[in-house]
Amino acid sequence: MKKAVLIAGIFCLIGLGAQAQFSEEPITKESSWRDRVFTGGNVGFGFGNVDWVNIAPVLGYRVSDRASIGLGGSYRFTNNKFFNPPIRTNDYGGNLFGRYLLYGPVFLQAEYEYLNFEFVTAPNESLRLDFSSFLGGGGIAQPLGRNVALVITALYNFSYANSVESPYDSPWVVRGGINLGF
Repeated sequence: MKKAVLIAGIFCLIGLGAQAQFSEEPITKESSWRDRVFTGGNVGFGFGNVDWVNIAPVLGYRVSDRASIGLGGSYRFTNNKFFNPPIRTNDYGGNLFGRYLLYGPVFLQAEYEYLNFEFVTAPNESLRLDFSSFLGGGGIAQPLGRNVALVITALYNFSYANSVESPYDSPWVVRGGINLGF
């Protein structure tokens, strides 16, 4: 079931904004800040025994044609129907990232992520926990048109703790979506 939700989530993520990083216009010294700044993010959802909705906006800056830096936010609502009554949790956080285009659509990414999440301890009881992660990996940003790209990243969580009090059930964090540019 977890794999099915993960696969459905990957295909349901939809980027909302410009990923100017994939623009065909090169960055020069004369490039304005508007040419360098990009916005975007992802919206994800899954339904079943555990319903969830995730919103993750991004704001970034193109340092050069190949390098960009940015920050993002994240909010996730979860409705776990395995319990009676269902348990609803709210998780939020943010991240700082750096991305470097290697060759064609292939890039490397490093990221620091902070999450504040609800850990369910018993029916009708939860504990709010903080979790910081250092992630690294890469991905593909395959342009599909002038300002549209299919983006898939696979990041390894170097801070992963195989613990029941972790927001992740694996050291690998896989994300995907379609980014639309304006």
